[in-house]
Amino acid sequence: MEKFSLQEIADAVAHFNRPCDFVISVARLEQLPEATVDEVAFAGRSNVGKSSLINALFNQKKLAKTSSTPGRTQQLNFFNFDQKLYLVDLPGYGYAQAPEKLVRQWQNMLKIYLRGRPNLRRVFVLIDSRHGLKKEDLEIMKMLDESAVSYQIVLTKTDKITAGELQKNLAKTSEELAKHAAAMNDILITSSEKKIGLDFLKAEICSLMG
Repeated sequence: MEKFSLQEIADAVAHFNRPCDFVISVARLEQLPEATVDEVAFAGRSNVGKSSLINALFNQKKLAKTSSTPGRTQQLNFFNFDQKLYLVDLPGYGYAQAPEKLVRQWQNMLKIYLRGRPNLRRVFVLIDSRHGLKKEDLEIMKMLDESAVSYQIVLTKTDKITAGELQKNLAKTSEELAKHAAAMNDILITSSEKKIGLDFLKAEICSLMG
C-alpha cells in the first residue's frame, strides 16, 4: 500500500513550482531565524549530495551551492519554501577539507541545532547508496534518537549502482533502522542527476507543511 495517493503526489509536484528563496547562511547559533516557521533539514556526510538534491527538487541549478570538494557547506543554509516551510541545508559531517578547528566549530553547531530546534519537523538523513550507512551516520542517528527528532533515510546517487547492489544496501539499511526509535521505516530512493524518486520526497516534504 502506497503512503501517498497519486493525487497527493501530483499536488506535491505542483506545489514545488511555488517560490523557494535563499534566506540566510548561519555561522553562529545567535544568527538562527526565529522558530516561528516549521523546518525540515537535510543532513548527511560530506559530498553525499545534499545541495544537489535541493536543487533537483526545485529544478534549479544554483539554488543551493554545490561543489565537488567535500565539506564546502560550512554553515546552515536556510531556504524559504512558499512562506510555509524552511528547508535547511546542513554542513556535511565526516570528511571535510578545512582546518580542524573550523570543522569542530561547525560540527558542534550542527549538533546543537539538531538537538534543540523546537520547530524542526523532520531531518532527512542522506546516505550515499553506493556505500551504505557509515560510523558518522550511525552517530547522527543515535543523537536524533536521543533527542526524539523524527528522521527519514534518503538514499542518494542510486543511478550509480546496479539494481542488485541497491537492493542489498536497502535491506541492510532497513535492518539497521529497526533499531532506531526516531527513524521512519520508509526509505526514499533518489538520484538528483536522473530525477529518480524526487516526487515521493516532494510528497513527504509537503505533508509536513502547515
